[in-house]
Amino acid sequence: MREEQLGGLRTRVIGGTDDKGGGNGPVVILLHGFGAPGDDLVPLADVMDVPAGTRWLFPEGPLSLSFGPRDARAWWLIDMARIEADRAAGRVRDLSQDLPKGLALSREKMLAFLKEVEQKFGADPRRTVLGGFSQGAMLSCDAVLHTDRPYAGLVQLSGNLLAQPVWSPLMPKRKGLPVFQSHGMQDEILPYAGAERLRDELSKSGLAVEWIAFHGRHEIPNVVLKRLSAFIQSAVRVR
Repeated sequence: MREEQLGGLRTRVIGGTDDKGGGNGPVVILLHGFGAPGDDLVPLADVMDVPAGTRWLFPEGPLSLSFGPRDARAWWLIDMARIEADRAAGRVRDLSQDLPKGLALSREKMLAFLKEVEQKFGADPRRTVLGGFSQGAMLSCDAVLHTDRPYAGLVQLSGNLLAQPVWSPLMPKRKGLPVFQSHGMQDEILPYAGAERLRDELSKSGLAVEWIAFHGRHEIPNVVLKRLSAFIQSAVRVR
């Protein structure tokens, strides 16, 4: 593994022909969730069954948090007081109408990152899968909806419908895009209902959603990794 600055973001690069992103194999880009260290998802590269030579990129959120695990990062700040108030009142969080203050800036950074990945790695978007977990899933969805690059697939691991007034009008332009979406039915961080809303909006707009519901919480269980491996294999296959 090596580290590189891409689009202004510290990025872990692994896989390829030299375990440092070499070669011209498919590219998988995964964005970590809120409060996780930048290398949180890197271990997935060692357990996924994907085509030989696949290159993995794990960009790190630009914001450093003062709480959480070692070097906790974020793509934008969230209202922790609101989350606690909702939990105390027994309210199900509904993010569908939220337009986070830092979302636009994170989108700009991500689009710049994706452009540099194409330039520096010779990454063919038709063999590039973009996605993430939790907040990273929502940013990856937002980025894909704001570009016309022909990506091979979008991965939504424990994400939710966000910014519906912005996202919904853009979704039909992505008709036919393969989407892998998973969510735990006991998720206490991002509600299952919010994931269902995202699934329904994407499907209604003509995106090809593969939906995986599992008995679990805010996590990525083995059953999801197995299905995700098959999704990536299919998405990046040369046609």
